[in-house]
Amino acid sequence: MSYDEAFASVYDAFTKNIDYCAEAEFIMTVMQNAGVTGNTILDVACGTGTLAEMLLERGNEVICVDISQEMLGKARDKLCRYGDRVLLLCQDMCELDLFGTVDCAVCMLDSINHLNGIDEVKKAFERIFLFLEPGGVFIFDVNTIYKHREILGNNTFVYESADSFFVWQNDLCPDGKTVDMYIDIFRRCKNGTYTRESDDITETAYDIGTIRTLLESVGFEKTEVYSEDGEKTIKPDEQRLRFTAVKPMSYKERMQNG
Repeated sequence: MSYDEAFASVYDAFTKNIDYCAEAEFIMTVMQNAGVTGNTILDVACGTGTLAEMLLERGNEVICVDISQEMLGKARDKLCRYGDRVLLLCQDMCELDLFGTVDCAVCMLDSINHLNGIDEVKKAFERIFLFLEPGGVFIFDVNTIYKHREILGNNTFVYESADSFFVWQNDLCPDGKTVDMYIDIFRRCKNGTYTRESDDITETAYDIGTIRTLLESVGFEKTEVYSEDGEKTIKPDEQRLRFTAVKPMSYKERMQNG
């Protein structure tokens, strides 16, 4: 079994503390407040499709995009009952290529942090902007610099489920924003032994000003920043921030939409 297969197979067990229902409600509220009338949502870096499932349950149509075929395989099994209301695409978010536009795009669970530097973040924002309807909203979250420095950096975490455990060792880089992560997944075999799959990834955090500038540079406007709890008051020790931004309408489009 490859690392991607192993990670996909244990992903749900190790993200079970995520309140996906609350994430979906936040997304629906932002869409409503932004005046979005359509219901086609792009879920970028969708993982195994749990958030997409919550959005589908609320009457939306969802396009699920992930770079991992193994993650999409899990998502397909989870979402197949929704039929043609869901579409799954294996794509890199920096090379996003859709058949049409969407009313809302989301990218949750710090997937933006996994991109390789500011240039890639901007490229992903550009592709998402391109496929958003005018008036559409982009919603995403990021781990903060505080979390990288004080929580993740130079620490080791171990998570255990019924038949596997996950060891996550982190090194904080000299810039104080980037964390190199070394991951081992141990899966119990039927004979009592374990298999081991390993990989390393890097996450980079950005300050609010940098993210605002990147969003505005590709054309987004009305950027709002929220705490993980959905509050607009941002504390110094926030570990995760949510961003929302809108693709502007032209004057003619505004007139047509009243």
